[in-house]
Amino acid sequence: MDARGEKFDTIDEHIGLFPPDVQRLLMDLRETILQAAPGAEETIRYGIPTFRQNGNLMHFAVFKNHICFYPGSSAIEVFLEKLSPYKLGRGTIQFPIDRPLPLDLVREIVIYRVRENTEGGKKMR
Repeated sequence: MDARGEKFDTIDEHIGLFPPDVQRLLMDLRETILQAAPGAEETIRYGIPTFRQNGNLMHFAVFKNHICFYPGSSAIEVFLEKLSPYKLGRGTIQFPIDRPLPLDLVREIVIYRVRENTEGGKKMR
């Protein structure tokens, strides 16, 4: 179920719920995640799009004014300086819908999370 209360079973269905401009952002985000984590499995967990590889890597969800990206608190701690332009929560980053996504930063975060999951949760940089 998305933030608007609509049910979906796949990430494709989820992306299809939104206007074309938001769909483009979500497709770019998804493609970036899969390029940085080619072994990641796509699924729906906690009612939101999820990517798994040796455990949860990250999730995302769409809200009225932002895309919430959930890489976990360890990734936020490691990338805190680069994330300073964005609103952060415990394990979450809010990317405004009206601005381009920082896909290079997303790629770095995904690579970090893959390594973290592979190496058993050790903090790296």
